[in-house]
Amino acid sequence: MGTFLIGGGWGTAEVYEPFVRAVGGGRRVGCLIIDEGDGAAQFERYAEVLRKAGAQAPVPLLVPVGGRFEPEAALDGIGGLLVCGGLTPAYQAALDGCRERLPGLLAERGMPYAGFSAGAAVAARRAVVGGWLLDGVPVCAEETGEDLAEVEVRAGLGLVPFAVDVHAAQWGTLARLVAVVGRGEVPYGIAVDENTLLAVADGEARVAGRGRVHVVRPGADGSVRVRAHGTGESFPVEPSGEGA
Repeated sequence: MGTFLIGGGWGTAEVYEPFVRAVGGGRRVGCLIIDEGDGAAQFERYAEVLRKAGAQAPVPLLVPVGGRFEPEAALDGIGGLLVCGGLTPAYQAALDGCRERLPGLLAERGMPYAGFSAGAAVAARRAVVGGWLLDGVPVCAEETGEDLAEVEVRAGLGLVPFAVDVHAAQWGTLARLVAVVGRGEVPYGIAVDENTLLAVADGEARVAGRGRVHVVRPGADGSVRVRAHGTGESFPVEPSGEGA
């Protein structure tokens, strides 16, 4: 099992390989996609990169905008779940009705979880779903706001104890995460660059891929501290953030 968080980007299949290995040979990967009208085409993008990573049978799990994901039926015969990218608030809304059931179901069935971009963000217990203003003050570019103005933190799946932001270096979203941690809305946070993987299992997080993972922790004096980790590095995952 395990949780695999990918910060976006389409440059490499290698960031999917640890997830595919965890799924195991011959088991199918379900790709949850919020369908905005091009769901089938979006699925083919993910299916292609998953096959390059060694997956044998990706399966589309399309949910229309405004719909709800019902995992008990959708995950029959599935060996691993990839929650894909798109509008993060829409993914959070689609998963909100099953967020208390899905983690237990994954554990019961021995299914690893991977999140790409939006799918990585909603894996958190407290999910940063978008926004670019904090009390009306810009903290990142407007085009990264996910159709939201004020930064919003909503209930996520709780697969990891820290908040997650994505496209960190490419979109400048590390600043948004710093602002959220600084306000105390999340215990700590991790911002993942594109084409970069953070694999979390057994209380440890390991970095792989081309970019970096930025761990954002609150300081004792009200400050915020940031530490970047590159590929091959690892660190312990603690609910309080003290060990990150």
